[in-house]
Amino acid sequence: MKKITLKLLLALTLLVGATVEAQTHLFEHPDFETIAKDHQSIAIIPFSAKVSLRPKQMKEITVEQLKEMEIGEGHSIQTAMYSWFLKRKKRGKLLIDVQDPNKTNAILKKNEIDMGITTPEELAQLLDVDAVITGKFETDKPMSEGASVALALLVGFWGTTNSATVNMSINNAEDGVLLWNYNKRVVGSLGSSNDQLINKLMRKASRRLAYTK
Repeated sequence: MKKITLKLLLALTLLVGATVEAQTHLFEHPDFETIAKDHQSIAIIPFSAKVSLRPKQMKEITVEQLKEMEIGEGHSIQTAMYSWFLKRKKRGKLLIDVQDPNKTNAILKKNEIDMGITTPEELAQLLDVDAVITGKFETDKPMSEGASVALALLVGFWGTTNSATVNMSINNAEDGVLLWNYNKRVVGSLGSSNDQLINKLMRKASRRLAYTK
């Protein structure tokens, strides 16, 4: 009887895990491949990040500290995605150049860009690229090493992230049209690295990305 119960619990766990992993939404513009043939460079904008801490954890930090943590997470995702593209570039599997995030962020800061009121088309033209990658990142615990250490020191928390959702888009510079959107939620042990998260999320998505071979 115990063996049957354990097998049933295991089956249910695998079923739930599979259902969560299946929560993936991918949109691809029908002319993405044709449009992408004329693209030579893209830029990755720092992601808009939201870290939903527990009420007890929120009591130990200020609103300003949380905001700073979220900004750090957004930049960490940007860096992780840039690294992902660079690895494929070295392997000859990327057909486009990706702007260095340091240059991207410097231009945005110099022009005092308000991301809330700036369109992807305007961003692409300002950065002088053919398309931009923008996105939102939501998690219940920070994944970047710096933010994890900071949170551990503030509230005594240390551990891996339980859940994370990334919603990323690619917009054309010429007309701002949405070329590609990928939304995925993953639950489970992802580790404490945003690089691992991006690798996990992009593994399947890259097969439908016009810029990769």
